[in-house]
Amino acid sequence: MSNEIKKMGLISLILMIFTSVFGFANGPIGFYRMGYSAIPWYIGAGIFFFIPFALMMAEYGAAYRKEKGGIYSWMNDSIGPRYAFIVTFMWFTSYVIWMVGTASKVWIPFSIFLFGEDKTQTWSILGLSPTKTVGILAVIWMVIVTLLASKGLKQITKVTAIGGIAVMGLNVVLIVVSLLILMLNGGNFAQDISGVKDFLVSPNPSYLSPIAILSFCVFAIFAYGGTEAVAGLVDQTKNPTKTFPKGIMIAAFIISIGYALEIFMWGISTNWDKILSGSNVNYGNITYVLMYNLGLEFGNALGLATDSAAQMANWFARVTGLSMFLAYTGAFFTLIYSPLKAIVQGTAAYWPKRMSKINKFGMPEFAMWMQCLLVVIIVLIVSFGGKSASAFYNTLTLMANVSMTLPYVFLAFAFPFFKNREGLERPFVVYKTKAITYVVTFIVVAIVGFSNIFTIIEPAMSGNYSDTIWMVVGPVFFAIIAMAIYENYHIRQRKLKK
Repeated sequence: MSNEIKKMGLISLILMIFTSVFGFANGPIGFYRMGYSAIPWYIGAGIFFFIPFALMMAEYGAAYRKEKGGIYSWMNDSIGPRYAFIVTFMWFTSYVIWMVGTASKVWIPFSIFLFGEDKTQTWSILGLSPTKTVGILAVIWMVIVTLLASKGLKQITKVTAIGGIAVMGLNVVLIVVSLLILMLNGGNFAQDISGVKDFLVSPNPSYLSPIAILSFCVFAIFAYGGTEAVAGLVDQTKNPTKTFPKGIMIAAFIISIGYALEIFMWGISTNWDKILSGSNVNYGNITYVLMYNLGLEFGNALGLATDSAAQMANWFARVTGLSMFLAYTGAFFTLIYSPLKAIVQGTAAYWPKRMSKINKFGMPEFAMWMQCLLVVIIVLIVSFGGKSASAFYNTLTLMANVSMTLPYVFLAFAFPFFKNREGLERPFVVYKTKAITYVVTFIVVAIVGFSNIFTIIEPAMSGNYSDTIWMVVGPVFFAIIAMAIYENYHIRQRKLKK
Protein backbone atom coordinates (compact mmCIF):
# COMPACT_ATOMS: atom_id res chain seq x y z
CA MET A 1 0.00 0.00 0.00
CA SER A 2 2.87 2.35 0.90
CA ASN A 3 4.50 1.77 -2.47
CA GLU A 4 1.27 2.77 -4.21
CA ILE A 5 1.06 5.99 -2.19
CA LYS A 6 4.58 7.00 -3.17
CA LYS A 7 3.92 6.62 -6.90
CA MET A 8 3.36 9.73 -9.00
CA GLY A 9 0.08 10.76 -10.50
CA LEU A 10 -0.30 12.58 -13.81
CA ILE A 11 0.36 16.11 -12.47
CA SER A 12 3.48 15.05 -10.52
CA LEU A 13 4.79 13.19 -13.57
CA ILE A 14 4.32 16.23 -15.83
CA LEU A 15 6.10 18.49 -13.32
CA MET A 16 8.97 16.00 -13.01
CA ILE A 17 9.41 15.79 -16.80
CA PHE A 18 9.17 19.57 -17.17
CA THR A 19 11.83 20.33 -14.55
CA SER A 20 14.13 17.62 -15.97
CA VAL A 21 13.93 18.80 -19.58
CA PHE A 22 13.01 22.51 -19.80
CA GLY A 23 16.00 24.87 -19.86
CA PHE A 24 15.59 28.64 -19.58
CA ALA A 25 18.79 29.32 -21.58
CA ASN A 26 17.46 27.44 -24.65
CA GLY A 27 14.98 30.23 -25.41
CA PRO A 28 17.61 32.99 -25.64
CA ILE A 29 19.80 30.85 -27.92
CA GLY A 30 16.81 30.15 -30.16
CA PHE A 31 15.94 33.87 -30.39
CA TYR A 32 19.60 34.76 -31.03
CA ARG A 33 19.93 32.32 -33.90
CA MET A 34 16.50 32.46 -35.50
CA GLY A 35 14.33 35.16 -33.93
CA TYR A 36 10.63 34.27 -33.96
CA SER A 37 11.33 31.63 -36.63
CA ALA A 38 12.83 29.41 -33.90
CA ILE A 39 9.30 28.80 -32.55
CA PRO A 40 8.09 26.26 -35.18
CA TRP A 41 11.40 24.36 -34.84
CA TYR A 42 11.03 24.02 -31.06
CA ILE A 43 7.42 22.89 -31.42
CA GLY A 44 8.39 20.46 -34.21
CA ALA A 45 11.20 18.97 -32.10
CA GLY A 46 8.71 18.38 -29.29
CA ILE A 47 6.29 16.54 -31.58
CA PHE A 48 8.67 14.58 -33.81
CA PHE A 49 11.58 13.97 -31.44
CA PHE A 50 10.72 14.35 -27.77
CA ILE A 51 7.42 12.42 -27.66
CA PRO A 52 8.48 9.35 -29.71
CA PHE A 53 12.01 9.20 -28.24
CA ALA A 54 10.86 9.60 -24.62
CA LEU A 55 8.35 6.76 -25.09
CA MET A 56 11.13 4.60 -26.59
CA MET A 57 13.33 5.27 -23.55
CA ALA A 58 10.39 4.50 -21.27
CA GLU A 59 9.96 1.06 -22.89
CA TYR A 60 13.69 0.37 -22.45
CA GLY A 61 13.63 1.51 -18.84
CA ALA A 62 10.57 -0.53 -17.93
CA ALA A 63 11.87 -3.75 -19.53
CA TYR A 64 15.33 -3.45 -17.92
CA ARG A 65 14.19 -1.90 -14.65
CA LYS A 66 16.05 -4.54 -12.60
CA GLU A 67 19.35 -4.10 -14.46
CA LYS A 68 22.05 -1.86 -12.97
CA GLY A 69 24.00 -1.28 -16.19
CA GLY A 70 21.66 1.39 -17.56
CA ILE A 71 22.16 2.16 -21.26
CA TYR A 72 24.84 -0.56 -21.53
CA SER A 73 22.37 -3.24 -20.39
CA TRP A 74 19.76 -2.00 -22.88
CA MET A 75 22.13 -2.03 -25.85
CA ASN A 76 23.94 -5.23 -24.86
CA ASP A 77 20.73 -7.23 -24.67
CA SER A 78 19.29 -5.63 -27.82
CA ILE A 79 22.26 -5.80 -30.22
CA GLY A 80 25.45 -7.00 -28.51
CA PRO A 81 28.39 -6.06 -26.25
CA ARG A 82 30.54 -4.24 -28.85
CA TYR A 83 27.71 -1.92 -29.92
CA ALA A 84 26.64 -1.50 -26.28
CA PHE A 85 30.09 -0.48 -25.06
CA ILE A 86 30.74 1.98 -27.91
CA VAL A 87 27.33 3.66 -27.53
CA THR A 88 27.64 3.83 -23.73
CA PHE A 89 31.16 5.25 -23.99
CA MET A 90 30.01 7.91 -26.48
CA TRP A 91 27.09 8.74 -24.18
CA PHE A 92 29.56 9.20 -21.32
CA THR A 93 31.98 11.30 -23.39
CA SER A 94 29.14 13.61 -24.39
CA TYR A 95 29.19 14.71 -20.74
CA VAL A 96 32.96 15.14 -20.97
CA ILE A 97 32.39 17.62 -23.84
CA TRP A 98 29.63 19.26 -21.80
CA MET A 99 32.13 19.74 -18.96
CA VAL A 100 34.70 21.19 -21.38
CA GLY A 101 32.15 23.82 -22.46
CA THR A 102 30.62 24.50 -19.05
CA ALA A 103 33.96 24.79 -17.22
CA SER A 104 34.73 27.62 -19.64
CA LYS A 105 31.28 29.23 -19.87
CA VAL A 106 30.64 29.21 -16.11
CA TRP A 107 32.94 32.22 -15.81
CA ILE A 108 30.50 34.37 -17.83
CA PRO A 109 27.70 34.38 -15.19
CA PHE A 110 30.39 34.72 -12.50
CA SER A 111 31.75 37.83 -14.24
CA ILE A 112 28.26 39.25 -14.77
CA PHE A 113 27.37 38.71 -11.10
CA LEU A 114 30.51 40.55 -9.98
CA PHE A 115 30.68 43.33 -12.56
CA GLY A 116 27.23 43.51 -14.15
CA GLU A 117 28.63 42.63 -17.57
CA ASP A 118 30.61 39.92 -19.39
CA LYS A 119 34.26 40.87 -18.93
CA THR A 120 35.64 37.42 -19.86
CA GLN A 121 36.36 38.72 -23.36
CA THR A 122 38.87 41.20 -21.86
CA TRP A 123 40.41 39.15 -19.03
CA SER A 124 44.12 38.39 -19.14
CA ILE A 125 46.45 36.36 -16.90
CA LEU A 126 50.21 36.86 -17.36
CA GLY A 127 49.63 38.59 -20.69
CA LEU A 128 47.64 35.69 -22.16
CA SER A 129 44.74 36.37 -24.54
CA PRO A 130 41.19 36.32 -23.09
CA THR A 131 40.48 32.93 -24.69
CA LYS A 132 43.62 31.36 -23.18
CA THR A 133 42.88 33.03 -19.85
CA VAL A 134 39.38 31.52 -19.74
CA GLY A 135 40.95 28.17 -20.67
CA ILE A 136 43.30 28.39 -17.65
CA LEU A 137 40.36 29.35 -15.40
CA ALA A 138 38.40 26.36 -16.78
CA VAL A 139 41.29 24.06 -15.83
CA ILE A 140 41.35 25.52 -12.29
CA TRP A 141 37.56 25.08 -12.03
CA MET A 142 37.76 21.46 -13.19
CA VAL A 143 40.51 20.58 -10.69
CA ILE A 144 38.73 22.23 -7.74
CA VAL A 145 35.35 20.64 -8.50
CA THR A 146 36.95 17.20 -9.00
CA LEU A 147 38.79 17.56 -5.68
CA LEU A 148 35.68 18.56 -3.75
CA ALA A 149 33.33 16.08 -5.45
CA SER A 150 35.76 13.17 -4.98
CA LYS A 151 35.67 13.86 -1.22
CA GLY A 152 31.91 13.44 -1.22
CA LEU A 153 31.04 17.12 -0.84
CA LYS A 154 27.77 16.66 -2.71
CA GLN A 155 25.99 18.76 -0.10
CA ILE A 156 26.95 21.78 -2.18
CA THR A 157 24.26 20.73 -4.67
CA LYS A 158 21.66 21.49 -1.97
CA VAL A 159 22.92 25.08 -1.81
CA THR A 160 23.16 25.44 -5.58
CA ALA A 161 19.63 24.05 -5.95
CA ILE A 162 18.62 27.59 -5.00
CA GLY A 163 20.11 28.60 -8.36
CA GLY A 164 17.91 26.09 -10.14
CA ILE A 165 14.81 27.49 -8.41
CA ALA A 166 15.95 31.04 -9.24
CA VAL A 167 16.45 30.12 -12.91
CA MET A 168 12.89 28.79 -13.03
CA GLY A 169 11.84 32.07 -11.44
CA LEU A 170 13.48 33.92 -14.34
CA ASN A 171 10.70 32.54 -16.56
CA VAL A 172 8.13 34.32 -14.40
CA VAL A 173 10.21 37.54 -14.42
CA LEU A 174 10.49 37.39 -18.23
CA ILE A 175 6.73 36.95 -18.76
CA VAL A 176 5.56 39.51 -16.17
CA VAL A 177 8.12 42.21 -17.06
CA SER A 178 7.64 41.68 -20.82
CA LEU A 179 3.87 42.07 -20.51
CA LEU A 180 4.34 45.24 -18.45
CA ILE A 181 6.72 46.64 -21.09
CA LEU A 182 4.21 45.77 -23.83
CA MET A 183 1.42 47.53 -21.93
CA LEU A 184 3.53 50.62 -21.09
CA ASN A 185 4.75 50.88 -24.70
CA GLY A 186 1.24 50.85 -26.12
CA GLY A 187 1.37 47.27 -27.41
CA ASN A 188 4.50 47.80 -29.56
CA PHE A 189 7.09 45.05 -29.98
CA ALA A 190 10.81 45.89 -30.20
CA GLN A 191 11.09 43.12 -32.82
CA ASP A 192 8.18 43.92 -35.13
CA ILE A 193 5.78 41.23 -36.35
CA SER A 194 4.63 42.13 -39.85
CA GLY A 195 3.21 38.75 -40.81
CA VAL A 196 3.68 34.98 -40.98
CA LYS A 197 7.06 35.52 -42.68
CA ASP A 198 8.59 36.62 -39.35
CA PHE A 199 7.88 33.14 -37.95
CA LEU A 200 9.54 31.46 -40.95
CA VAL A 201 12.55 33.65 -41.80
CA SER A 202 15.37 34.44 -39.37
CA PRO A 203 16.51 38.06 -38.83
CA ASN A 204 20.02 36.63 -38.47
CA PRO A 205 21.73 36.93 -41.90
CA SER A 206 23.90 33.91 -41.07
CA TYR A 207 20.82 31.66 -40.94
CA LEU A 208 19.02 32.25 -44.19
CA SER A 209 20.44 29.40 -46.30
CA PRO A 210 18.59 26.03 -46.25
CA ILE A 211 21.52 24.17 -44.63
CA ALA A 212 21.99 26.85 -41.96
CA ILE A 213 18.28 26.72 -41.15
CA LEU A 214 18.25 22.91 -41.01
CA SER A 215 21.34 22.94 -38.77
CA PHE A 216 19.24 24.76 -36.15
CA CYS A 217 17.32 21.53 -35.63
CA VAL A 218 20.15 20.30 -33.38
CA PHE A 219 19.57 23.28 -31.07
CA ALA A 220 15.86 22.46 -31.00
CA ILE A 221 16.60 18.80 -30.15
CA PHE A 222 19.18 19.86 -27.53
CA ALA A 223 16.41 21.90 -25.89
CA TYR A 224 14.83 18.54 -24.99
CA GLY A 225 18.11 17.10 -23.67
CA GLY A 226 17.96 14.68 -20.76
CA THR A 227 15.09 12.77 -22.36
CA GLU A 228 16.79 9.43 -21.64
CA ALA A 229 16.54 10.19 -17.90
CA VAL A 230 12.73 10.14 -18.22
CA ALA A 231 12.95 6.35 -18.66
CA GLY A 232 13.51 5.92 -14.94
CA LEU A 233 10.13 7.45 -14.11
CA VAL A 234 7.98 4.61 -15.51
CA ASP A 235 8.19 2.48 -12.36
CA GLN A 236 7.41 5.50 -10.19
CA THR A 237 4.13 6.27 -11.99
CA LYS A 238 0.63 5.11 -11.09
CA ASN A 239 -1.00 3.04 -13.83
CA PRO A 240 1.98 3.72 -16.17
CA THR A 241 0.43 2.18 -19.31
CA LYS A 242 -2.16 4.97 -19.44
CA THR A 243 -0.61 7.71 -17.32
CA PHE A 244 2.91 7.78 -18.76
CA PRO A 245 2.10 8.33 -22.48
CA LYS A 246 -0.45 10.96 -21.46
CA GLY A 247 2.13 12.62 -19.20
CA ILE A 248 4.76 12.65 -21.98
CA MET A 249 2.37 14.23 -24.47
CA ILE A 250 1.08 16.88 -22.06
CA ALA A 251 4.62 17.67 -20.88
CA ALA A 252 5.78 17.93 -24.51
CA PHE A 253 2.94 20.36 -25.20
CA ILE A 254 3.74 22.48 -22.13
CA ILE A 255 7.51 22.52 -22.82
CA SER A 256 7.00 23.38 -26.50
CA ILE A 257 4.57 26.18 -25.64
CA GLY A 258 6.96 27.29 -22.89
CA TYR A 259 9.81 27.70 -25.38
CA ALA A 260 7.52 29.36 -27.94
CA LEU A 261 6.21 31.82 -25.33
CA GLU A 262 9.73 32.57 -24.09
CA ILE A 263 11.02 33.34 -27.60
CA PHE A 264 7.92 35.43 -28.32
CA MET A 265 8.45 37.43 -25.09
CA TRP A 266 12.05 38.28 -25.99
CA GLY A 267 10.71 40.08 -29.05
CA ILE A 268 8.81 42.52 -26.82
CA SER A 269 11.99 44.00 -25.34
CA THR A 270 14.70 43.14 -27.89
CA ASN A 271 15.22 44.28 -31.45
CA TRP A 272 17.50 41.72 -33.08
CA ASP A 273 19.44 44.15 -35.32
CA LYS A 274 20.05 46.71 -32.58
CA ILE A 275 20.95 44.39 -29.69
CA LEU A 276 22.13 41.01 -31.04
CA SER A 277 23.97 41.76 -34.30
CA GLY A 278 27.23 42.86 -32.60
CA SER A 279 30.35 40.69 -32.43
CA ASN A 280 30.36 40.84 -28.62
CA VAL A 281 27.23 38.64 -28.41
CA ASN A 282 27.76 34.86 -28.38
CA TYR A 283 26.16 31.60 -27.22
CA GLY A 284 27.87 31.96 -23.85
CA ASN A 285 26.51 35.38 -22.88
CA ILE A 286 23.27 35.68 -24.88
CA THR A 287 21.01 34.99 -21.86
CA TYR A 288 22.60 37.82 -19.87
CA VAL A 289 22.58 40.23 -22.82
CA LEU A 290 18.84 39.68 -23.18
CA MET A 291 18.13 39.93 -19.45
CA TYR A 292 20.17 43.16 -19.21
CA ASN A 293 18.20 44.59 -22.12
CA LEU A 294 14.92 43.45 -20.52
CA GLY A 295 15.78 45.45 -17.40
CA LEU A 296 16.89 48.44 -19.48
CA GLU A 297 13.68 48.51 -21.55
CA PHE A 298 11.57 48.09 -18.42
CA GLY A 299 13.30 51.10 -16.88
CA ASN A 300 12.77 53.11 -20.07
CA ALA A 301 9.10 52.09 -20.23
CA LEU A 302 8.65 53.25 -16.62
CA GLY A 303 10.12 56.61 -17.61
CA LEU A 304 13.20 56.30 -15.40
CA ALA A 305 16.25 58.48 -15.96
CA THR A 306 18.96 56.97 -18.18
CA ASP A 307 21.26 56.16 -15.23
CA SER A 308 18.42 54.62 -13.21
CA ALA A 309 17.32 52.46 -16.15
CA ALA A 310 20.92 51.30 -16.65
CA GLN A 311 21.19 50.47 -12.94
CA MET A 312 17.99 48.42 -13.13
CA ALA A 313 19.39 46.58 -16.18
CA ASN A 314 22.62 45.95 -14.27
CA TRP A 315 20.74 44.26 -11.43
CA PHE A 316 18.63 42.19 -13.82
CA ALA A 317 21.89 40.89 -15.30
CA ARG A 318 23.56 40.34 -11.90
CA VAL A 319 20.65 38.31 -10.48
CA THR A 320 20.57 36.24 -13.69
CA GLY A 321 24.33 35.75 -13.46
CA LEU A 322 24.16 34.53 -9.86
CA SER A 323 21.21 32.23 -10.62
CA MET A 324 22.92 30.67 -13.64
CA PHE A 325 26.27 30.36 -11.84
CA LEU A 326 24.66 28.44 -8.98
CA ALA A 327 22.65 26.28 -11.40
CA TYR A 328 25.80 25.48 -13.43
CA THR A 329 27.69 24.66 -10.24
CA GLY A 330 24.98 22.31 -9.00
CA ALA A 331 24.76 20.54 -12.36
CA PHE A 332 28.56 20.25 -12.53
CA PHE A 333 28.85 18.66 -9.09
CA THR A 334 26.29 16.03 -10.14
CA LEU A 335 27.49 15.35 -13.68
CA ILE A 336 31.17 15.18 -12.75
CA TYR A 337 30.58 11.82 -11.08
CA SER A 338 27.13 10.47 -12.07
CA PRO A 339 27.75 9.45 -15.75
CA LEU A 340 31.31 8.35 -14.89
CA LYS A 341 30.14 6.19 -12.01
CA ALA A 342 27.47 4.66 -14.26
CA ILE A 343 29.95 3.64 -16.96
CA VAL A 344 32.80 2.38 -14.76
CA GLN A 345 30.41 0.27 -12.66
CA GLY A 346 28.11 -0.78 -15.51
CA THR A 347 31.06 -1.85 -17.70
CA ALA A 348 33.56 -2.67 -14.92
CA ALA A 349 34.99 -5.69 -16.77
CA TYR A 350 36.46 -3.46 -19.50
CA TRP A 351 38.43 -1.23 -17.13
CA PRO A 352 41.46 -1.69 -14.88
CA LYS A 353 40.26 -2.44 -11.35
CA ARG A 354 41.55 0.90 -10.14
CA MET A 355 39.09 2.72 -12.43
CA SER A 356 36.01 1.16 -10.85
CA LYS A 357 37.31 1.32 -7.28
CA ILE A 358 35.02 3.35 -5.00
CA ASN A 359 36.54 5.39 -2.19
CA LYS A 360 35.11 5.75 1.34
CA PHE A 361 32.92 8.63 0.13
CA GLY A 362 31.24 6.41 -2.49
CA MET A 363 33.12 8.06 -5.36
CA PRO A 364 35.25 6.50 -8.17
CA GLU A 365 38.12 8.86 -7.20
CA PHE A 366 40.85 7.59 -9.55
CA ALA A 367 38.43 7.54 -12.50
CA MET A 368 37.35 11.09 -11.64
CA TRP A 369 40.94 12.32 -11.83
CA MET A 370 41.43 10.54 -15.16
CA GLN A 371 38.28 12.25 -16.38
CA CYS A 372 39.62 15.57 -15.07
CA LEU A 373 42.87 15.05 -17.02
CA LEU A 374 40.92 14.35 -20.22
CA VAL A 375 38.77 17.47 -19.81
CA VAL A 376 41.84 19.62 -19.04
CA ILE A 377 43.65 18.40 -22.16
CA ILE A 378 40.66 19.16 -24.42
CA VAL A 379 40.11 22.59 -22.80
CA LEU A 380 43.76 23.57 -23.34
CA ILE A 381 43.79 22.35 -26.95
CA VAL A 382 40.60 24.28 -27.83
CA SER A 383 41.38 27.45 -25.82
CA PHE A 384 44.95 27.71 -27.14
CA GLY A 385 43.71 27.21 -30.71
CA GLY A 386 43.87 30.92 -31.56
CA LYS A 387 40.15 31.80 -31.62
CA SER A 388 38.57 34.98 -30.26
CA ALA A 389 36.59 34.62 -27.02
CA SER A 390 33.22 34.79 -28.82
CA ALA A 391 34.26 32.23 -31.43
CA PHE A 392 35.63 30.03 -28.63
CA TYR A 393 32.27 30.00 -26.76
CA ASN A 394 30.38 29.34 -30.00
CA THR A 395 32.65 26.40 -30.87
CA LEU A 396 32.17 24.88 -27.41
CA THR A 397 28.38 25.19 -27.73
CA LEU A 398 28.35 23.48 -31.14
CA MET A 399 30.62 20.68 -29.87
CA ALA A 400 28.33 20.08 -26.88
CA ASN A 401 25.17 20.09 -29.01
CA VAL A 402 26.52 17.47 -31.43
CA SER A 403 28.12 15.25 -28.78
CA MET A 404 25.02 15.34 -26.54
CA THR A 405 22.50 14.57 -29.30
CA LEU A 406 24.49 12.03 -31.38
CA PRO A 407 24.02 9.12 -28.90
CA TYR A 408 20.25 9.48 -29.43
CA VAL A 409 20.76 8.15 -32.98
CA PHE A 410 22.29 4.92 -31.67
CA LEU A 411 19.76 4.49 -28.88
CA ALA A 412 16.89 4.89 -31.34
CA PHE A 413 18.56 2.64 -33.96
CA ALA A 414 18.70 -0.22 -31.43
CA PHE A 415 14.99 0.08 -30.60
CA PRO A 416 13.64 -2.36 -33.27
CA PHE A 417 16.22 -4.95 -32.14
CA PHE A 418 15.00 -4.47 -28.57
CA LYS A 419 11.38 -4.94 -29.71
CA ASN A 420 12.32 -8.20 -31.44
CA ARG A 421 13.87 -9.67 -28.28
CA GLU A 422 11.86 -12.57 -26.91
CA GLY A 423 11.40 -13.56 -23.31
CA LEU A 424 11.49 -10.03 -21.91
CA GLU A 425 8.96 -8.95 -19.32
CA ARG A 426 7.50 -5.74 -20.78
CA PRO A 427 5.26 -4.00 -18.22
CA PHE A 428 5.05 -0.87 -20.38
CA VAL A 429 4.43 -1.03 -24.14
CA VAL A 430 3.42 1.87 -26.39
CA TYR A 431 4.60 0.75 -29.84
CA LYS A 432 2.62 -2.44 -30.34
CA THR A 433 3.28 -3.29 -34.01
CA LYS A 434 6.46 -3.72 -36.04
CA ALA A 435 5.26 -1.18 -38.58
CA ILE A 436 4.86 1.64 -36.05
CA THR A 437 8.15 0.67 -34.41
CA TYR A 438 10.06 0.98 -37.69
CA VAL A 439 8.31 4.22 -38.69
CA VAL A 440 9.02 5.90 -35.34
CA THR A 441 12.63 4.66 -35.34
CA PHE A 442 13.17 6.01 -38.85
CA ILE A 443 11.71 9.41 -37.92
CA VAL A 444 13.90 9.82 -34.80
CA VAL A 445 17.11 8.52 -36.44
CA ALA A 446 16.55 10.65 -39.54
CA ILE A 447 15.77 13.84 -37.61
CA VAL A 448 18.70 13.58 -35.20
CA GLY A 449 21.10 12.15 -37.77
CA PHE A 450 20.48 14.70 -40.52
CA SER A 451 20.33 17.55 -37.99
CA ASN A 452 23.83 16.68 -36.83
CA ILE A 453 25.08 16.35 -40.41
CA PHE A 454 23.74 19.80 -41.32
CA THR A 455 25.16 21.29 -38.10
CA ILE A 456 28.58 19.83 -38.86
CA ILE A 457 28.81 20.90 -42.51
CA GLU A 458 27.21 24.34 -42.13
CA PRO A 459 30.31 26.13 -40.74
CA ALA A 460 32.53 24.61 -43.45
CA MET A 461 30.21 25.87 -46.16
CA SER A 462 30.70 29.40 -44.85
CA GLY A 463 34.47 28.97 -44.66
CA ASN A 464 34.71 28.10 -40.95
CA TYR A 465 36.42 24.71 -41.29
CA SER A 466 37.68 24.80 -37.70
CA ASP A 467 34.21 24.37 -36.13
CA THR A 468 33.38 21.52 -38.51
CA ILE A 469 36.62 19.73 -37.65
CA TRP A 470 36.07 20.10 -33.90
CA MET A 471 32.52 18.73 -34.14
CA VAL A 472 33.72 15.71 -36.12
CA VAL A 473 36.93 15.03 -34.18
CA GLY A 474 35.20 14.60 -30.80
CA PRO A 475 32.74 11.77 -31.62
CA VAL A 476 35.17 10.03 -34.02
CA PHE A 477 38.06 10.16 -31.54
CA PHE A 478 35.96 8.80 -28.68
CA ALA A 479 34.43 6.08 -30.89
CA ILE A 480 37.96 4.91 -31.80
CA ILE A 481 38.98 4.96 -28.13
CA ALA A 482 35.88 2.91 -27.24
CA MET A 483 36.66 0.31 -29.93
CA ALA A 484 40.29 0.12 -28.74
CA ILE A 485 39.22 -0.45 -25.10
CA TYR A 486 36.69 -3.10 -26.18
CA GLU A 487 39.14 -4.98 -28.42
CA ASN A 488 41.90 -4.79 -25.80
CA TYR A 489 39.58 -6.38 -23.25
CA HIS A 490 38.71 -9.28 -25.55
CA ILE A 491 42.36 -9.84 -26.51
CA ARG A 492 43.18 -10.12 -22.80
CA GLN A 493 40.27 -12.52 -22.27
CA ARG A 494 41.45 -14.76 -25.12
CA LYS A 495 44.97 -14.86 -23.68
CA LEU A 496 43.60 -15.83 -20.26
CA LYS A 497 41.65 -18.72 -21.77
CA LYS A 498 44.80 -20.10 -23.39
